[in-house]
Amino acid sequence: MVHVNAHATSTPAGDMAEATWIAELLGEQAVVAATKSMTGHLLGAAGAIEAVATVLSVAHDVVPPTINLDDPEDGLRVDVPDKAREMTVTAALNDSFGFGGHNAALLFHKV
Repeated sequence: MVHVNAHATSTPAGDMAEATWIAELLGEQAVVAATKSMTGHLLGAAGAIEAVATVLSVAHDVVPPTINLDDPEDGLRVDVPDKAREMTVTAALNDSFGFGGHNAALLFHKV
């Protein structure tokens, strides 16, 4: 399994597009979390906080929950846990998209 900490800003079109590319890239092995659901959007600090959460996920073998996701979209093809999930996390991807078209993806893995 691969954990992805999604950018997930709670916009229906954006979240579905992101979930779709994750599913196409990683298939059913992706476990997706949106830590922004717990912190809110911290603008310039969002990517840094999400990277820390992703590193901790790899270090502690826990995928954080996505809270307040009451009605997942039909056709969502990724696993989005609503509670923290203990599992072996050998690699985790954090993706961040910024205002003005800034995009970054960081991959963290155990050594």
